[in-house]
Amino acid sequence: MLAVVGYGSLDELVADAVPDAIREDVGRRTALPPAATEDQVIARLRELAAQNRVVPSMIGLGYYDTLTPGVIKRNVLENPAWYT
Repeated sequence: MLAVVGYGSLDELVADAVPDAIREDVGRRTALPPAATEDQVIARLRELAAQNRVVPSMIGLGYYDTLTPGVIKRNVLENPAWYT
């Protein structure tokens, strides 16, 4: 297929098709930090979880005394296909 489109190798095709700005440097891609132990991962996840803020739930507040049309109740709220 490469010969049909005028290239001698896949590298030549990629060099012409993929712009330098978005081409990935293989050396940079494989430079990963060393693997963490399970204890280190758990500790890091706990640090991240400690940054969460617990706020009161506002789900359903402000929707009292409203009329939900029967067609909505029947076809959306009471239809198990929407919540299973």
